[in-house]
Amino acid sequence: MSNETVSSNTLDKRSTVIAVIIIGAMFFIFGLVSWVNAILIPYFKIACELTHFESYFVAFAFYIAYLVMSVPSAFLLKRVGYKKGMMVGFFFMAVGALIFVPAALTRTYGIFLTGLFTIGTGLAILQSAANPYITIVGPIESAAKRMSIMGVCNKFAGIVSPLIFAAVVLKVSDSDMFTLLESGTLDEVAKNNMLDELIRRVILPYSVLSALLFAFGLFIRFSVLPEINPEHETKEEAASNNGKKSILDFPYLILGAFALFLHVGTQVVAIDTIIGYAGTMGMDLLEAKAFPSYTLTATIAGYLLGIILIPKYISQTNALRFCCALGLFLSLGVILADYDVTILGHQSNLSIWFLASLGFPNSLIYAGIWPLSIKGLGRFTKIGSSLLIMGLCGNAIMPVLYGYLADIWDVQAAYWLLVPCYLYLIFFAVHGHKIKSWSPAK
Repeated sequence: MSNETVSSNTLDKRSTVIAVIIIGAMFFIFGLVSWVNAILIPYFKIACELTHFESYFVAFAFYIAYLVMSVPSAFLLKRVGYKKGMMVGFFFMAVGALIFVPAALTRTYGIFLTGLFTIGTGLAILQSAANPYITIVGPIESAAKRMSIMGVCNKFAGIVSPLIFAAVVLKVSDSDMFTLLESGTLDEVAKNNMLDELIRRVILPYSVLSALLFAFGLFIRFSVLPEINPEHETKEEAASNNGKKSILDFPYLILGAFALFLHVGTQVVAIDTIIGYAGTMGMDLLEAKAFPSYTLTATIAGYLLGIILIPKYISQTNALRFCCALGLFLSLGVILADYDVTILGHQSNLSIWFLASLGFPNSLIYAGIWPLSIKGLGRFTKIGSSLLIMGLCGNAIMPVLYGYLADIWDVQAAYWLLVPCYLYLIFFAVHGHKIKSWSPAK
């Protein structure tokens, strides 16, 4: 492997473009597998007869893998390199998808959760490799631009993933089945037969998905994707990192990991709670289901602007500062706005449009945090990346905190949770990423 490994700053333009295309395909797959959870939650709730609390373990089992497996992922990547590591990640995802087969045959929710955790483990490995790879495969000053391209791939997958699942697994007549199941008029044998038929529909698509993930893992391993050395240190980095023994000696990295935790948490709160929030305004599910799409559309618009503007017209650091400040402003709008409006045919409170608009600033925050947190780590890059990936467990924890606050206060007041998050993100964007030592004297 060492003979194939090159430093990122030696890649020519063609190699960089090829790398961006292949990693973009990977980010599309990340989104395809991740965003389907939104429809898996209600699907499993019906087919496995779950409570609301039990059904949300779909997201928890999936994202908690980022917390548990990120550090082992770093050691794996350090041992085998990025390309082999990516292959292993896809193999884990393939195994996780295959676990859905015995889970469906026995209609056992615990086995489904095992499969989701295994898929999450594969994603933890892949994210530990793909995020730093796309950050350093070109000039660090334009890393946010490349991350924006990855974001478009990911969010586009988020739009089509539930549609693909619904087209493959659900039928037009299922609404009658769901009504019959909820009526309580079926005897136990008839109900179980109906539920078994419903859950076993995932066997074929997830078997195909498993084969495709395995094949893509092999493709990555033997592709022309360059094996870069992210831990190559320039003379300046070597001098700066002299005497540093662990990632704990990089304050800006630690602060960046916490920033990432808060950011992904605010992002998932904005998307996953908006349907419920719309419901409090009297909207039914058929109308309210459009709002996550509005949020994702705003996110994609932000990514496209990032691709156009960074770094030619605005630096990625200034873009991050602007987006964090805008996020704070929109969060206050969610909490304080109380005007009835009609927008795009929806009669609603203005606050829900502030919530949907959060997708726009959230788009470039992730892309801004990564390069600022990983810059100059040198030989600590892989373990540093794993720490940042651990921050993605905010997807599992922050919605739970929102739900807790919503029970104590109300659904609108619970969005006060967003305010301290954006205040911290502003701190990191303005000052936190510049902190090179825990001691002011140094």
